[in-house]
Amino acid sequence: MTIDHAGGPVRKRGRRARRPDPDGGPVAEFAHALLVLKEAAGDPSYDRMRAEFGAMASKSALAAAARGLQLPSWETTWEFVRPLAVTVLGRDEEETRREWRARWGAARRDGDGDGGGETRPGRHGWLLVAVVVVVVAAGVVVAVNVPRARGGGEPSLPIEGDASSLVADVTYPDGSKVAVNQRFVKTWRLRNAGTVAWHGRFLQRLPPLDGLDVCHTDPRVPLPDAEPGAEVAVSVPVQARGTPGPCQVFWKMVDSGGRFYLPQSSGIYFQVDVTG
Repeated sequence: MTIDHAGGPVRKRGRRARRPDPDGGPVAEFAHALLVLKEAAGDPSYDRMRAEFGAMASKSALAAAARGLQLPSWETTWEFVRPLAVTVLGRDEEETRREWRARWGAARRDGDGDGGGETRPGRHGWLLVAVVVVVVAAGVVVAVNVPRARGGGEPSLPIEGDASSLVADVTYPDGSKVAVNQRFVKTWRLRNAGTVAWHGRFLQRLPPLDGLDVCHTDPRVPLPDAEPGAEVAVSVPVQARGTPGPCQVFWKMVDSGGRFYLPQSSGIYFQVDVTG
């Protein structure tokens, strides 16, 4: 795998990847639409989408989304679309989200309900391992390389057999409505679904960390220790943003030195709608 550390296009050798046929079915049509969007945004490399434009999905997940072989999860789709449509092309975030969520839902429905494509256990599945809005104890990922974190952060710390799953959204499921500046507590119940015990781990929030249009939390929260197979409840205090609008907070799991445990996961988040 070639990594463009400068954030620019990666020069590749060999055959060019086949472009999905928009007439090849719902999944291929959806992947073709993703590629059209990517080209409209200047056709940046997947490394550049991550390092410069803030995509929080792995390079391999972004590339797979555009191949048209299986439908990506909604989380991966949004991390493909958001940096291009919103960050690069300047489109309205909520309008873009509604448009692409509808497209994704239609592709999933018309593709015989394949469960969202990627082989992961549901909305938070192993993704959850990567990031959760403030309190999640998870980890997953088997990796063979140690890439640097997005934006030049600490190196990643992949551990074979590290995995987690979401048992329940105990409070404030995604889409819940809260008032401006409201204080609330988000709680998940998580399971250590891997073979590695969790000790001395943290969730570290990804930028932006402050401002009227973001929810406020601590920048880093400890994760409960858990042996393989154990379940834990994780809670995090949140203060809603100071203006009406959507609020998402992304997190990555780290050690005490700030090294990411899950280099190939796209992270997880909580999302609430803040009303006036």
